[in-house]
Amino acid sequence: MYLPDFDYYAPESLEEACNLLNALGPRAKVLAGGTDVLVKMKHGLLAPTALVSLKALHELKGITYQPGRGVVIGALATHNDLVNSPILHERFLSVSEAAHQMANNQVRNRGTVGGNLVNAIPSADLPPILIALDASITLVGSTGSRSVPLDSFFTGPSCCVIDPEGEILTEVVLPEQDTTGSTYIKFGLRRSGALSVAGVAVAVTMEGDVIRAARICLGAVYPVPVRAKDAEEVLVGKRWSDDLLAEAGEAAACCALPISDIRGSAEYRLDLVRALTRRALKRAITEGHV
Repeated sequence: MYLPDFDYYAPESLEEACNLLNALGPRAKVLAGGTDVLVKMKHGLLAPTALVSLKALHELKGITYQPGRGVVIGALATHNDLVNSPILHERFLSVSEAAHQMANNQVRNRGTVGGNLVNAIPSADLPPILIALDASITLVGSTGSRSVPLDSFFTGPSCCVIDPEGEILTEVVLPEQDTTGSTYIKFGLRRSGALSVAGVAVAVTMEGDVIRAARICLGAVYPVPVRAKDAEEVLVGKRWSDDLLAEAGEAAACCALPISDIRGSAEYRLDLVRALTRRALKRAITEGHV
């Protein structure tokens, strides 16, 4: 399989990149790590006549901590940058652990955070844990910038609120928070590099044995990563127990709308949501690392 012909642009600033996308219109696509767009082009699933590369935009590659704002992840940070980041290890270890479950080492070395989010694949591993940690993203276009909560960014499979003809996702912000424990657990059909059949991310704030706050996000069981708000309400203000976590698992399954495909039936995915929600909550509560 060969790539079709296309024009290649390598802007040296974010402003230039946005202006190029605006001028080129729908025939252009952004090129970051290339692990998705180039594969789709080879298979005939995408046929852009122009690619706008972001490789020269080094300001989008870092992972920093900004007091009062939180951890800021540049959109061009790779998945292995997340895996190996000392800042994330200290403040949001669950994000590093989620990134480590993605694909294989070669893909993690190339694939970017921004690309993973913009592709809006329902089975993606990063969105659930980022949503559970109340992340927001920054979109920059030729007319300005805007901040969007990540849990309202996705609108459907492979669809999101970004304007593809003029906006670029530049960063992910994990805000300062009092979360005491978080984790992401997925089930795939093999031990390494598998797409998620179902995944559950949770973040909890504990006060002794009482759950003061909880955020639960489900992946691969709905057209978009979805908050299980009914399950969160089951937990808040109560002393945790195995029975309570099982009740939350049942409530989480009621928030899911899974499909049946070659990787698993809808019924199987619902059972996974029940089990993974219980396990993720217990891990976040008892192990306590964020």
